[in-house]
Amino acid sequence: MAIVVRSAVGRFEDFTTVVGTRRPGAKGCWCMSYRDSRVPDLERPDYMRQECDADPGPGVLAYVDEEVAGWCSVAPRSTYRRLTRSRTIPFLDDRDAWSVVCFVVRPPFRRQGLMHHLLAGAVEHAAAHGAEVVEGYPAETGGTRIDQISGYVGTVELFEAAGFHRASTTTAHSGHRPRWLMRREL
Repeated sequence: MAIVVRSAVGRFEDFTTVVGTRRPGAKGCWCMSYRDSRVPDLERPDYMRQECDADPGPGVLAYVDEEVAGWCSVAPRSTYRRLTRSRTIPFLDDRDAWSVVCFVVRPPFRRQGLMHHLLAGAVEHAAAHGAEVVEGYPAETGGTRIDQISGYVGTVELFEAAGFHRASTTTAHSGHRPRWLMRREL
């Protein structure tokens, strides 16, 4: 099984395969919850098409044997409206950290460790675009399983395995589990 992680720039159709809705006109996140949830549902695909048309892009995609399998949203924290106004996730300093806010893995590719590859690719992508530090806001699981819906933020264990450290507590929760602000210096 060959796994490769690539920038979403120029890959809107692959992004759509992972994150988009199956029915035309259906409502969906389109990975807009942190970017700008004010964008109307029907305008979200066009918004993300524009994001995928310009460097550095909105994130990275994982491919398994050249088939698109997963997504990780990573971009400068300042580009996520929800984070710039967050009352639950603190700012640690004046640097514009790159933020990892969302993971999506297509059902046939789950439970194969793909999120580890996505996170490593997100860090590489951020570093290639001059990031000094990368942050994530994963859930604390205490080693137990987390449901798929709540797990979109990743887990503390995933981030620790990728060299991140617990930088600050937050008052945010996912699936009734506390979330940490985790950082990795580049």
